[in-house]
Amino acid sequence: MGKNYIPARDADFDRWFSFLYQYVSQKCAGQPPEWTHIPQAALTRLGEVHAAWKTAYGATIGPHTPVETEIKNEAREEAEAAIRPFVNQYLRYPPVTNADRAAIGVPNPDTSRMPVPKPEAQPEADVAYPGVHRVELNNIRTVGAGEDDPRSDYGVRVFWGILGPAAEHDKFRISAPPVTGDDLPHSTFTHRKRISFDFDGDSGKTVYFCLRYENAKGGEEGEGPFGPIFSAIIP
Repeated sequence: MGKNYIPARDADFDRWFSFLYQYVSQKCAGQPPEWTHIPQAALTRLGEVHAAWKTAYGATIGPHTPVETEIKNEAREEAEAAIRPFVNQYLRYPPVTNADRAAIGVPNPDTSRMPVPKPEAQPEADVAYPGVHRVELNNIRTVGAGEDDPRSDYGVRVFWGILGPAAEHDKFRISAPPVTGDDLPHSTFTHRKRISFDFDGDSGKTVYFCLRYENAKGGEEGEGPFGPIFSAIIP
C-alpha cells in the first residue's frame, strides 16, 4: 500500500480525483447510505479541496499566467495533503471492498504472502455517559480469552439502533429488543478501543448495541461472529 497511486499528470489527477470524490459521495448518500463510517466533516473537507482544485486547474487549461500556475500547484499540494489521510483512514478497510478500491484507483492490500483468517473472537465494550444525550463505548475488547490471529481482528463494526417509533432525524428505529446484530439498522466501523455517539433529541430512550470484528477482506469472509447485545439509556 506504499505505492504512489496518485496520478502525476495534472489532467490525469483531475479525472482521478473527480471520480474518487463522486464515488465516495454517492456511497455516503441515500437513506440509509451504503457507507456510514465517513464523518460528514471529513467528506465536506474533501469536497472543499476538490472544488478549490477544479477552480485552480480550470484556470490553467488555456492560456494562463505564472501566478495562475502557482495557485494551481498550491491547490494540488493541498488536495494531496487531504486525500492521503482520507484514503488511509476511510478507504483502506471495510466496508470499502477490494472492488471499490479498484474502481477508484486505490491499491488493495497485498494478501498474497499469507491469507488473513476470518475473525472468530467476539468483541464487547463498556458503556460510559460523557454528557447529556451522549453515549460512549470504551474498552472495546475480546470476550473471554480469545486468541485470534491479530490480523483477523482488523477492526470493529458497531451496530446500533434506538427502540421506539421513527423520528425525523432517524427514520430507522427498532420496534422490539434485538435478537441479533442483524436486527440493528445502523453501523459504523472503527479501529479504536473507544467510540462516542451523540443522540441529540433522544434522551431517555433505550439504544441497543452489538459488535463484531471485521478484517480487511470485507464481506462474509472477513466478518466475525456477533458479540453480546447490550443496551444503554440515553442520558
